[in-house]
Order: sequence, then structure tokens, then C-alpha cells
Amino acid sequence: MKIAGFSIKKISAERINPIKGNLEVKQGLNIDDIQKEQINISEKPAIRFDFTFSIDYSPNFAKIEVKGAIIAIDDKDEAKDIFKDWKKKKFDHQVKLPLFNFIMDKCNIKALELEEEIGLPFHIPFPKLAPGNPSQTAAKNNNPANYAG
Repeated sequence: MKIAGFSIKKISAERINPIKGNLEVKQGLNIDDIQKEQINISEKPAIRFDFTFSIDYSPNFAKIEVKGAIIAIDDKDEAKDIFKDWKKKKFDHQVKLPLFNFIMDKCNIKALELEEEIGLPFHIPFPKLAPGNPSQTAAKNNNPANYAG
């Protein structure tokens, strides 16, 4: 499958209560619907995957939700198997992992923007620099001490 389009239909970010005490952040991603889609850029069939990406700050501190859709071109004739499984309300096809990774890449970036806007702690940790002796670090990495790239 090749991804031909990504769209966001709904974005919601809400601070419900002040953040106090222990904070638990849970991320979720669900496929809400799978349908055939007609697109003009390919003669091959396309599939639309409607999804909901959510981040919950527990207990009841905040919630972020992104609803959207991905259009994928069925270049390997996988649609029959996908729709057969979807009739049973399950989606365990091999395309699931790359599709979920793509959705998470797009939605995590949007969620970080929203968290910054409404003053929430980031749901994923950023890399941090640690103090150390620059000459030891440079020798260990075999890089000059003034190298920044």
C-alpha cells in the first residue's frame, strides 16, 4: 500500500483539571472505519482508513483527540483481505503497522503543538543534554571538541 493522502477532520485539546500529584499519560490509536475510495490519481483501488488518535492525561487532567483519515492505494491487491477482516471488526493485516506508524508520526507532531498551546507536559520525552567533560566526550566519540554537527 502507498499512502496517497492524509487529512484531519477534528482536533480537540482540553484541560479538565489542574495537574496535581501523579500523572499518567496514555496514548491510543483506533481504526474507526475502512471503506473503498475513488481517487483520480490512480487507476488502482484506494482504501480510506478513518482513525482516532487520543492522549489521556489521567486521572481526568486533560485529553487530546485527533480524528482523521488516510487514503492508501492498493497496489498489491490486499483490499479483499482487509475488507474481509473488517467485516468481523478486526484489522490485523500486515499493512497495519506501517499505517499506524504514519498516523502516529503525523498526530504526535500535532499533539506536541497542542500541548504547548494549552500548557500540558509533553506526552513523549525529548532528548536532554547532560553536563560532562567535553574533552572526554570528544575523545570517546573520536570527534574534535568544537564539532557541533
